[in-house]
Amino acid sequence: MSNHSFQLRLLCSYAEPDNSIADLKVDVLVDDRWEQFDLNIQTAGFLMFVYTIFTCQHMYMRTNCAEKGLMLDSANGTIDLLADEDWVVQSMHISFVGKLRSGSPDVEAVAYIKERMNECPVSKNLTRIPDIRTEVYFV
Repeated sequence: MSNHSFQLRLLCSYAEPDNSIADLKVDVLVDDRWEQFDLNIQTAGFLMFVYTIFTCQHMYMRTNCAEKGLMLDSANGTIDLLADEDWVVQSMHISFVGKLRSGSPDVEAVAYIKERMNECPVSKNLTRIPDIRTEVYFV
């Protein structure tokens, strides 16, 4: 038996005044090659689950940026998730790098955004993961 590894990445551009999504591209790593993620009725259930985690985190990142006056031009993000042979999540690393249109993030704002990301409905149900890391950066 083996572990199950999932990696997705996104590239998103945003519209004012609330960091709503203007354009979104999501890729999934398949056999060491990035492919466009196509959510459809044939998408494997656990991959949909990983995508749901990722999009929930993305929504909370961009909306809480707006709440703190950080208007995003674009962002890229990644999720790396590892489940054991029984499909129990063992590690989840999520990272977003936002390119700012306006605003100036301070340490408290970044901490608030990360804290709020942990409050997304999906994340609240993933509290028993041994290795969770959430990173948010701005350029």
